[in-house]
Amino acid sequence: MTTIMRRIKRRGDRSLIVIGGGGHAKVLISTLRAMGRDVDAAFDDDRSRHGQQLLGVPIAGSIDEAATRCSGAEAVIGIGSPDVRRQLAERLPFDWIPVVHPHAYVDPTVVLNEGAVVMAGAVVQPETILGRHSIVNTSASIDHDGRIGEYVNISPGVHLSGNVAVGDAALIGIGVSVLQGITIGAGTVVGGGAAVIRDLPARVVAVGCPARVIRSLDAKAA
Repeated sequence: MTTIMRRIKRRGDRSLIVIGGGGHAKVLISTLRAMGRDVDAAFDDDRSRHGQQLLGVPIAGSIDEAATRCSGAEAVIGIGSPDVRRQLAERLPFDWIPVVHPHAYVDPTVVLNEGAVVMAGAVVQPETILGRHSIVNTSASIDHDGRIGEYVNISPGVHLSGNVAVGDAALIGIGVSVLQGITIGAGTVVGGGAAVIRDLPARVVAVGCPARVIRSLDAKAA
């Protein structure tokens, strides 16, 4: 572990690290390698992972250790939770880079903000905006003029029609379909396989075909 940290320090701000040590981080490392990038280390707060490897990349310590020892490095967040991604992005001192798998299609007019990630097989069509630290997962598609907020997680196999807006920190579950012109509010969770045919408000959980709201995320426990 000491050797790893020395190497990162020596390379300075050209080092590349991944925050997270689970499944999403694994796919992210694979994506970075497909782009021709070498990942120096991953960092995770699960101590049982420390000293292990993720696709050959050492998990070198906690996230706080990354913050103190690798300040200024290039980095990507490999954790899927929108709320966790927001917390990490706001407090960690890294140069957050966008990531696009070479087997994804991202139209040249797409606005790709810092930390945004587009995985293999995804399609992002013209004049879409991907907010900071948003994720477009494996084989998901976003048609023209999409407005994807910050920290959004669009799961594998999601299909958004044209002019769809997704608010900050929303989570769109696997295989969801969203009709043209729909707005999904900030912080809303759409369950896997849902068909969204009307606008959804902020901070609710919606499921089914067609999707319907089943609860508010702001409701106080009884």
